[in-house]
Amino acid sequence: MNKTYLNKEISWLSFNGRVLQEAADPTVPLAERLKFMGIFSSNLDEFFRVRVATLKRLSNLGNRAKKIIGENPKKVLRQIQEIVLEQSTEFDRLYGEILEELKKEQIFLVNESQLDAEQERYLRELFYKNIRPSLILLLIDQIGEFPVLKDHSIYLAVQMNEKGHEKNVHYGLIHVPDTKFSRFVMLPNKDDRKFIILLEDIIRLCLPDIFSSFEYEKFSAYTIKVTRDAELDFEDEFSKTYVEKIQDSLRKRRIGRPVRFIYDRDMPKPYLTYLVKKLGLGENDSLIPGGKYHNFKNFIKFPAIGREHLYYPAFVPQVHPGLSRQKSLLAAVKQQEVLLHFPYQTFSSFVDLLREAAIDPLVISIKLTIYRLARDSHIVNALVNAAKNGKKVTVVMELQARFDEAANLEWADMMREEGVRVIYGVSGLKVHPKVCLITRQEKKRMVHYCCIGTGNFNEDTAGLYTDHMLLTCDRRLSGDVVKLYDFFENKYRMANFRHLLVAPFQMRNKLKRLIRNEIRQAQAGKDAYILLKCNNLADQEMIGLLYEASRAGVKIRLIVRSMFSLIPGQKGLSENIQAISIVDRFLEHSRICIFANGGDEKIFIGSADWMGRNFDRRAEVMCPIYNVRLKKELRTYFEIQWRDNVKSRSWDLSEGTGTGRSGREAPFRCQQHLLDMFAASQNLAGD
Repeated sequence: MNKTYLNKEISWLSFNGRVLQEAADPTVPLAERLKFMGIFSSNLDEFFRVRVATLKRLSNLGNRAKKIIGENPKKVLRQIQEIVLEQSTEFDRLYGEILEELKKEQIFLVNESQLDAEQERYLRELFYKNIRPSLILLLIDQIGEFPVLKDHSIYLAVQMNEKGHEKNVHYGLIHVPDTKFSRFVMLPNKDDRKFIILLEDIIRLCLPDIFSSFEYEKFSAYTIKVTRDAELDFEDEFSKTYVEKIQDSLRKRRIGRPVRFIYDRDMPKPYLTYLVKKLGLGENDSLIPGGKYHNFKNFIKFPAIGREHLYYPAFVPQVHPGLSRQKSLLAAVKQQEVLLHFPYQTFSSFVDLLREAAIDPLVISIKLTIYRLARDSHIVNALVNAAKNGKKVTVVMELQARFDEAANLEWADMMREEGVRVIYGVSGLKVHPKVCLITRQEKKRMVHYCCIGTGNFNEDTAGLYTDHMLLTCDRRLSGDVVKLYDFFENKYRMANFRHLLVAPFQMRNKLKRLIRNEIRQAQAGKDAYILLKCNNLADQEMIGLLYEASRAGVKIRLIVRSMFSLIPGQKGLSENIQAISIVDRFLEHSRICIFANGGDEKIFIGSADWMGRNFDRRAEVMCPIYNVRLKKELRTYFEIQWRDNVKSRSWDLSEGTGTGRSGREAPFRCQQHLLDMFAASQNLAGD
């Protein structure tokens, strides 16, 4: 095989296929398998809204597009269509299999044709009392302009036949109001049996009542769903502020161009043709035939009605030994650096640190970067509390955090009203670092406390994503963090960062130097290696340099979750590169870089994936770990993950599909091992 780079979109579909493998795995608890079905569906929605939408835009550029991305976008779109159709078939098969498994647990997901008289009466009463007043019915063949179908929504495309004239059909659309009501409606139990029906099936049951004022006698309803281009377009309108441009773009997103149309494969061909034409879809658009139901992302919140064995065992995140029973967390951090590992250790430690800083009379200021916040953010509460206590609180808020733009605008307005200074990022750059700076007046000098992490300051995701956060007073690091905030606050003041790797300034070049150093070490016959864990690896310059390192004899091990454009194991190119992906209970999200450096390992954690956007078009931070004990912790963490042979897959060199690694070794599942280790109050350094 002569291929050097794998298309990143195709590799991402392989990652999502791994999510589907978790849904298929009989060793995964049944309710969790349903949740993985929901995650797969939600992931695919975002993929079409962003990645496919971008490819469709590029496909309009003709030959210029190939120069931009290195291949024909129309060819990639065809590949995507083939893979998605194949995965959709597997998805439908799995759904049927899981329904049968639920029945064995006396849990029945029923439809409108499977109800007894008592259940039907119950649902009709519920429909008239609660659901019917919220329905919007559109007779689409009798109105002039076809309506804009909402993204993230499902519709029932209803076909009605006239009484006495069955060949005369009419078309209607009903928006399923699953934001007002739960998608899952519980029916009264019968003995030990539990019954659930989907909201759209209740509407199907009551179609004759909905259309009772019309002379129709036969009804059929088919679920459809439209996915729209989610890219924000900024017009060069000098009279508008940055916030106004974001608000305008969010309004336009609602009517973005359709990039995918999912429909019930049983829909009559004339009705399908009618809808495709009205939506303005063509042969290059993604038309996906599906089953009776769509929008499986709702299954992430499937009702918790089963017994304990249907779920992953509950766990309690541990308090870091260095922070437990401490009167002052600031004092504890000053005494020794702390490295937190989420979700195994509690994110509450960071929230408590902020709360302490908010009321500490010696704390002068708090500065924080925000990309995504929890729905009920304790972080924001602590910052507001600090502002009310007279601290100078500054938040660098990224308004272009995709799909969180509206929420971030609301949070920004609220914090400004409470006295927090809010800075809306940097023009032309997404602000993506995870950095907090607390400044305290101690005797005659200012002491800076820094929190530098790999994940957002978000309590919700901290319980679901694997991440790391360094709490430190090291003046080498805090000095650079002060410079970073100086750049955010004085957008044209460039800084010389001596310790942090900061994009877009010197991160790429410093990482290149570190790789070239390993090449020199290998050429000199010394031990040389690179260990990298990240979410995405797609930057071709960096991949080319890793290939060069491999040819020189540098041993390279990669743990990459999602997009992966490097092809490992190719003779004469990448035979010294091994690569795996891990998909399990928690989303692997942390970024770790480890370089042998002639025996004095250099280790970094931070916010940046290895993609062009992260190196060149975002503000990002990778932080060196200087503490020997913490370096040992991170190296141990990486090795534990590398040992996984249950939930990891080797990246296949041909098309990015994962292959198992179990072999003859005893099963080893890294996330469960880490849960057990932290529950036993052991730390990773082993001391």
